[in-house]
Amino acid sequence: MAGGPPPLRVECAATRPALWDVFVVAQTDGSVFHTAAWLEAVRAAFGHEILYLTARRGPRCVGVLPLACVRSLLGGTMLVSVPYAIYGGVLACDAEAPGALLHEARLLADRCGAGSIELRSPHAAFEGLLPIDRYVTFRRELPEAAGEVLGWLPRKARAAARNAARKHGLSVRFGSGQLPVAWRLYSRSMWRLASLNYPYRFFEELVARMPDTHLVSVVYRGSTPVAGLLSFLYRETVLPYFVGGDAEARRAGAHNFIYQTLAERSVELGCRVFDFGRSRVDNTGCCDFKRFQGFEPTPLEYQCDVRPGGRAAALTPSNPKFALARRVWPRLPYPLAACLGAWVSRHVPG
Repeated sequence: MAGGPPPLRVECAATRPALWDVFVVAQTDGSVFHTAAWLEAVRAAFGHEILYLTARRGPRCVGVLPLACVRSLLGGTMLVSVPYAIYGGVLACDAEAPGALLHEARLLADRCGAGSIELRSPHAAFEGLLPIDRYVTFRRELPEAAGEVLGWLPRKARAAARNAARKHGLSVRFGSGQLPVAWRLYSRSMWRLASLNYPYRFFEELVARMPDTHLVSVVYRGSTPVAGLLSFLYRETVLPYFVGGDAEARRAGAHNFIYQTLAERSVELGCRVFDFGRSRVDNTGCCDFKRFQGFEPTPLEYQCDVRPGGRAAALTPSNPKFALARRVWPRLPYPLAACLGAWVSRHVPG
C-alpha cells in the first residue's frame, strides 16, 4: 500500500513549542524577531498576548507564524507579526504551510475581533494582500578583519569617525552594565525627536533573555556619556537597534563613532553582515545617514490582511492625526514624556 506524506496540521499555543527556535534559525528569513526570546520579552514588557502558530507534518515542524494580539486604544485590535520589530511573518519549508498558517491566523483574528493581520516579512509571502510599502532596510557585508572597518566606510564617514576619536576625544565602553545609560540616552533622544520611547523594562527583558546575543555600547566624551546603542547578534548578523544621543552627539560625530566601533566589535565576534535596520521612506534624514555610511536601501515587502469590516491601522509618525501631539511632545518635561511614551507605546506596536 503506497503511503503519502502525513497530513498538514496547524497548532496554536500560548507558550513556545519545542524546537521553535531550532526551526527559526534554519530558515533563510529567520530573524531574532521570530525567536521566543523576542516574543516573550514583548509579552513581559507590554502585556500583549503571544500566539505561536506551528505547521506540522506528523512530528516534523514545517512552518511557523509568530503573532501578537495587540489591543490598541489608537488602532483597535490587531494581530502583528512581529511587534516592535522590523522583520516577522511566515517561515516555512513546505509549500502548503504558508497558506495553512494564514488561514489559522484569520480564524484567530475573527475570534479575537482583530481588524487586521500585519505581516512584516522582508519578502511578500501572499498574493492579494494589502502591501505596506513605506519602509526600506539597509544591509551590507562586513570586512573580514576589524582593522579593515575604517577602510570599509566611505571617505566622508571614515573622516567623521576618525574626528570623533581624535578631535572630540570620544571613547566607547561595551557591557550590559551600560544598559541604564544607553536607555536614558535613547529615551531623551526620542523625546527631542517627538517620538515614543519604549519602556526600560523592554530593554531589560531583551538583554536578560539574550545573554550571549546582545551588545550594549555607550560612547563617552571624557566621563560624560553622549550616545548609547543596544544591538543584537543573530546568525552572523549584527543589528544595531535602539540608539540615542545627547544634544551634542551629532556635532561630536558620536553616531559615526558608535557604529564604527560596533562594526569592529561585531567582526571580532564573527559577524559577517551589518543590518542597519528599517527606515521610513519619508524619513529622508535617517535614510541619508545610512547611505552616508555606505548602505543602499532595499524595500521591505510588508503585507496587511484586512479582515471583513476591519481596517489597517495607520500608527506611523507621518499620520496627520498625530501632528499636534508631535508638536507638543518635545515641550513636555522629559520625565513626563518618558513615562507617557512607555505607556503609549503599548498601543503603538512599532
